[in-house]
Amino acid sequence: MLMKTVEALKAKGYRVGGMISREVRSGGARVGFEILDLDSGKRGWLSHVNQPVGPQVGKYRVNMEDLEGIGVAAILKAVEGMDVVAVDEVGPMELFSEKFKDAVRKTVESRKLVVGVVHWKARDRLIEEVKARQDAQVYSVNLENRESLCEEIVRNAAEFLKRNGKESVSAL
Repeated sequence: MLMKTVEALKAKGYRVGGMISREVRSGGARVGFEILDLDSGKRGWLSHVNQPVGPQVGKYRVNMEDLEGIGVAAILKAVEGMDVVAVDEVGPMELFSEKFKDAVRKTVESRKLVVGVVHWKARDRLIEEVKARQDAQVYSVNLENRESLCEEIVRNAAEFLKRNGKESVSAL
């Protein structure tokens, strides 16, 4: 759903950056998760079943080097130069990195619009801080509402950006 939201905002002419994580499958089995820098297209591994070192989550080990070198860098770069910062996701793997947590804090404290995903099992002080913010809107996504929710988020995001002086290309 986040990628659909990102694409809809880009189609409206907004500059969207940040990081996305996606599962990677081989032979029908999930082998890990990749990180994608939305601006540069640079990819790396968030975690993999064959990752030799790093914190372990289930059968995966977290690749701290790519998480911080690609993911954190993408988030911080988006804060500096984009209209919207996407963070996918704040989850158990990402929360092993203090640099990741610091980047998310910096992002939500900036005046940028942040569109992110929090893994439903993730528990951390950072998540509670973000959810408690006066300017945060939290949505619970499920199979029944994800299509209509995407439209609602894009509409709310566009209104926020317009109120904050970011006209979309389609509005000009």
